[in-house]
Amino acid sequence: MSAENTPQYGIRPRRRTFSVQVGNVWIGSDHPIAVQSMTNTDTADVAATVEQIQALAEAGSELVRITVNQEEAAAAVPEIVERLRARGVNVPIIGDFHYNGHILLTKYPACAQALDKYRINPGNVGGKRQDENFRTIIERAIEYNKPIRIGVNWGSLDQRLLTEMMDENAKRERPKDARSVMIEAMLESALRSARFAEEIGLPSNRIILSAKVSGVQDLIEVYQRLAAMCEYPLHLGLTEAGMGTKGIVASTAGLAVLLQQGIGDTIRISITPSPGGDRAEEVRVAQQILQSLEIRSFTPQVTSCPGCGRTTSTFFQEMARDIQEYIRKKMPQWRERYPGVEELRVAVMGCVVNGPGESKHADIGISLPGTFEEPKAPVYVDGELFTTLRGDHIVAEFIDILNNYVEKRYAPNAAKAAEAESTAPEEPVQAANAVE
Repeated sequence: MSAENTPQYGIRPRRRTFSVQVGNVWIGSDHPIAVQSMTNTDTADVAATVEQIQALAEAGSELVRITVNQEEAAAAVPEIVERLRARGVNVPIIGDFHYNGHILLTKYPACAQALDKYRINPGNVGGKRQDENFRTIIERAIEYNKPIRIGVNWGSLDQRLLTEMMDENAKRERPKDARSVMIEAMLESALRSARFAEEIGLPSNRIILSAKVSGVQDLIEVYQRLAAMCEYPLHLGLTEAGMGTKGIVASTAGLAVLLQQGIGDTIRISITPSPGGDRAEEVRVAQQILQSLEIRSFTPQVTSCPGCGRTTSTFFQEMARDIQEYIRKKMPQWRERYPGVEELRVAVMGCVVNGPGESKHADIGISLPGTFEEPKAPVYVDGELFTTLRGDHIVAEFIDILNNYVEKRYAPNAAKAAEAESTAPEEPVQAANAVE
């Protein structure tokens, strides 16, 4: 979706940026905001890393970053990429470098070639020879025609630069507070590094910036200011967001404000997974933020009520969960087979108060009987009563109706069939299929 086609429900047009190609994905304001994720496997473990990247890609991650922190990891990168491509997984792979990236990218040219982008943290490019080591990474990016992300993080800010700016601030007649100086140092680090990269010879359309913090208000201020100071695409994310509800809510609060203002070209949700938890959760959260803001659509949306004293036990909750899980499992195939299915709206409601109305507003919806209501479940399709379900097999029957609806509406030849049907001679009216 281009900036010009972005829905304008209070959302400002995308901030204009350069377009940067990362593998088969374009980043920038003329292209959809991309969802990114990162593995947490040991990159040297090729099999585990390949499996996780594939799982993230199947969940909808459009770029995947991997840690390249030691020689074993760098040596494994070409095989990881080769195995992924052999499986038909073409998601761009980004190498995350700290401290020794200049060494690894030089010593392992196959790694440098296999990666689709390099991520560099200016605060962690290597000790006293910082500029020289940064130059080496940029020269490898130029040599292998790769883009870079200059990723500043307040937890690893360039201490030399921060000290310099703190000293300058102390000499002012009215010194700023430490927070303000730190934000200015982050902005200066990102922009100074980008200018240096261009001086070395890297084109401006191969540079992406980020400036991550872990506080919502800090995040908003940093990116608002950075957006006004450059034309590079920006990668958004609340760093070290935390676990569970805290991480999801904080990330959503910060990113939603910026996205609403047209700021941001790629996003990542850095939530801490539960032990043994699903790494792909961060992908689904990122997608849901964009879809809730009506910026992009990724998967059919299921509307369901929270429940109250009118709703019958937990049946409608279980059905809403089952339908959502069913759609999630089917999406990898549906996405390939049914273009546009991500726009589908499904409603699973628990009683007669809002059930019929919400079901009519959805493309396909069911209104389950509440407490003391007649044991029947009307199903609405495209706003009209389609049928009424009863008995112990309501979920299975509704899924059958859902599958038929998806096939009829979103199959590639569905539009032609519908057009032919609309132009065909009228036939005698048959008995309605909306039955009680």
